Amino acid sequence: MGVSTERVDINGMGAYVARPDDGQSHPAVIVWMEVFGVNSHIRDVTERVAAEGYVAIAPDFFHRTGPGIELGYDEAGMNEGISHMMQLQADQMVADAQSALTYLRGRGDVQGDKVGVMGFCIGGHMTYLTACETDVAAAASFYGGGISAPEGPGGQASTVSRTAGIACPILCLYGAKDAHIPLDQVDQVRSALKAAGTQHEVIVYDDADHGFFCDQRDSFHQASADDAWTRVKDLFKQNLG
Repeated sequence: MGVSTERVDINGMGAYVARPDDGQSHPAVIVWMEVFGVNSHIRDVTERVAAEGYVAIAPDFFHRTGPGIELGYDEAGMNEGISHMMQLQADQMVADAQSALTYLRGRGDVQGDKVGVMGFCIGGHMTYLTACETDVAAAASFYGGGISAPEGPGGQASTVSRTAGIACPILCLYGAKDAHIPLDQVDQVRSALKAAGTQHEVIVYDDADHGFFCDQRDSFHQASADDAWTRVKDLFKQNLG
């Protein structure tokens, strides 16, 4: 399916939109970025989602401290991205998620109110937080770090403590070799989801490291990425219509 793209502004938050170019309306999906911004990888993922039949949007949740940044996968890019990540506040992140949802539901090419969400690294954390605090219909969190930390972004309520608010199926994807997210933290997320009675699946790929889905990173792992993509497509197909 062919796609068309555009840049939009949502109350001062820039975003990249990709949609099928068939002229029809489709369900929508939010794609939350890594610390590297809405860069070429995130735009590529957004276009891949659109090619599956969704209006996909990648909002820039660094718009308060570094609007429009696009960073490379090197030490300088990582350091700059982390500097912006450390300034995030959970309540502002939730506000950005609500703004993205409101924007999508107001578009003429979005079908119905069911919206999915997916994201990577801090965007995986953002995905989990979005599922906790909004009415999204399905969520896929890729290597979301810090979810089980004692405090959430900005020293606010921990994200894992909000798990009972998740009212949709959630898929959490991790790499066993990921030093940024030790397996005991994965177990804490799994336990919280189980205790809350949330429909969930937590997948740990034995041969994968942090960033395994990104084909621009040294940690890219094809087999894990392919399996994860299949799971995400199935999740959205089953829950977004």
